[in-house]
Amino acid sequence: MRLALRIVAALLVLVVVALVGGYFYARPLLETGTGYAAHNSCAVVLVAGRDDPDSDLPDNPLVPFLTGYVNEAGRSSTSQILFTLSTQKAWYTRGFGCTVGAERPTDLGEATKVVPDTNPLSTAESPEPDAAVDAAIARAFGDGLGAERAAELGTRGIVVLKGGQLIGERYAAGFDRETPQLGWSMSKSVANLLVGRMVHQDRIAINDSELRPEWTDEKRAITVDQLMRGTSGLTWDETYSLGTPITQMLYSEPDMAGFAASQPLAHQPGSYQQYSSGGTNILCSVLTDLADAPDADLPRQQLFAPLGLTSATLEVDATGTPVCSSYLWATPRDWATIGQFALQDGVWAGERLVPEGWMASSTTVAEVRQSEEQGYAAGWWVNRKPDGTLVKPDLPEDAFWASGHDGQRVYVVPSADLVVVRLGFTPELEPAQLRTDELVAELVALAPAEG
Repeated sequence: MRLALRIVAALLVLVVVALVGGYFYARPLLETGTGYAAHNSCAVVLVAGRDDPDSDLPDNPLVPFLTGYVNEAGRSSTSQILFTLSTQKAWYTRGFGCTVGAERPTDLGEATKVVPDTNPLSTAESPEPDAAVDAAIARAFGDGLGAERAAELGTRGIVVLKGGQLIGERYAAGFDRETPQLGWSMSKSVANLLVGRMVHQDRIAINDSELRPEWTDEKRAITVDQLMRGTSGLTWDETYSLGTPITQMLYSEPDMAGFAASQPLAHQPGSYQQYSSGGTNILCSVLTDLADAPDADLPRQQLFAPLGLTSATLEVDATGTPVCSSYLWATPRDWATIGQFALQDGVWAGERLVPEGWMASSTTVAEVRQSEEQGYAAGWWVNRKPDGTLVKPDLPEDAFWASGHDGQRVYVVPSADLVVVRLGFTPELEPAQLRTDELVAELVALAPAEG
């Protein structure tokens, strides 16, 4: 009997040791899940002003095991597994959004005040009804599909500009013109505009190399342009799963750019194109090192204030570096303003803010030995491939767009003087099922530009 008890006790000890050991082995992976949940809750409630973070952004596979809460008075959010394990916190700072970290960031500096004076869209009246435009927008919202399929489509906001004027606008229930929405990787296109601002001020050149002090090996050859275009050659995996580099960077690493910069080279710089959020965050760390402003304030000082983007919040990591790959929140109208700024080649309120021809070069695909992408240029997706064929045959050759996770889009069509913004939550459908390409094609056909 005593022997049996000893065996049971020994087995229990082994089970406990295995469970504890297994937890500590898996802890880094689990913390990407709790970090995501903490950031999600913080941003949806405290940045976007909404109250249902569990349904506002993509699912987390740990949801059945997660517990957490948002402390609105304390401007923070906490997430953990089964009330105690792998705890992560996210901290809200006005102007700079939510940051995952053990402690609240204390050295972000003061956020530059942004006023709407230069942004006519901020105060524009709702557009006069236009039957054709409104019908095209209705199809993009899934009208006529039935409630279940329309919900699957998940469109939350559409804004259409023609000649810089608001001609179409609609929002889903629970959203309106004042609701900031997350652009995910559309932030990369904004990072391109930030580079343009710094180039225009002669603080950086696109062919500059030796960008990080720790890059003393072959990484020294990586250039600004290669970071924008995804041709740095650094090892990366953009798959959104627990424990991949992209999720580890976004939800577990206090210094996102440092983490991405530490990845080994997989290819000679400039020879291979691979989409990389890590590269974009390295890029923004380079920009902040050159700026006069505190790191966190660079986007507000250089872009949001000149364009009057009062709703725009580009969140930062624990070092204060903007997460330029993924974390820009803005209202659909402010996203449309960004598109119009790009359409005008960086001229705003009569002032040139990026070099002349910046958008033409940024929306030209560079020829590389091998690419995993179709039509990816310098932070923007473009319709014309290097061989002259079109990525989207139904759209004009000169169309280009910002693209983000779950169906975020800002389309710019210079030949039609058109900007189209679509924001939503579409995790279950393929990009081709979003109805956004069809929306843009319909709007181009409705009112083609003269000449």
